Amino acid sequence: MLCGVLDPTAGRAEVLGFDVSKEPDEIKRRIGYMSQKFSLYEDLTVAENLAFYAGIYDVSEDVFAERRLAILEMADLRGREDELAGNLSVGWKQRLALGCAIVHQPPMLFLDEPTGGVDPIARRHFWDLLYDMAREGVTLFVTTHYMEEAEHCHRLGFIYDGKIIALDSPKKIKERFADHIIEMVCDDQEAALALLDKHERVRNVYLYGAAVHVNFGDFTGGAAEAGKVLKAAGLRAMNAAPVSPSLEDVFVSLIERAQD
Repeated sequence: MLCGVLDPTAGRAEVLGFDVSKEPDEIKRRIGYMSQKFSLYEDLTVAENLAFYAGIYDVSEDVFAERRLAILEMADLRGREDELAGNLSVGWKQRLALGCAIVHQPPMLFLDEPTGGVDPIARRHFWDLLYDMAREGVTLFVTTHYMEEAEHCHRLGFIYDGKIIALDSPKKIKERFADHIIEMVCDDQEAALALLDKHERVRNVYLYGAAVHVNFGDFTGGAAEAGKVLKAAGLRAMNAAPVSPSLEDVFVSLIERAQD
């Protein structure tokens, strides 16, 4: 809807000062869009894809010649100009897709889960490119299910069931979160999850990497309580201690409250 492709069923929105219902073509000319699924032409080369999208956006030959070099440099694609897009790795395809999305130098760029299926090193390189663009004044509108990526954003919205349930900077969203989170490593995580999930003081419990996070709400004695519960069941908890809430902790809690 924000990209001017679908008509809103209700409400209204503006992108770069243009109404999404009345002026969708004006929006399309001024934004870049990178889809979650690689959507460029795999039977065209890197250079041919860039030239094709420059033509779509009516970029003049002189401007494109300059932009082409800048994009190849930015995406580290120099020397790969004649390679078919379909033969590129996921990380290289991602960089090419970004290059095609910004060939017309849009002031706003929409990125739909841009790093899905990308290895950590390529993901970090991609975010470095995005930081450079943000410093140059481009507005980036990113959807992602990676909470560590959401931390990069200046303004963050959590969406559940089609509604925004939190909207602010990542720091302020976490500062408003008052629940007490305990992080622990257990010798049997699945058993610990099942046991603590039934505890009357536990608001929610879930895996967090190699650890277990337990949300005790406003109860401040969670570390000792969790250790006591597990010990009574013959389980061992190592390094049980309070931790500052992560965005994932906040998101899980907000979702459960919305469901309630």
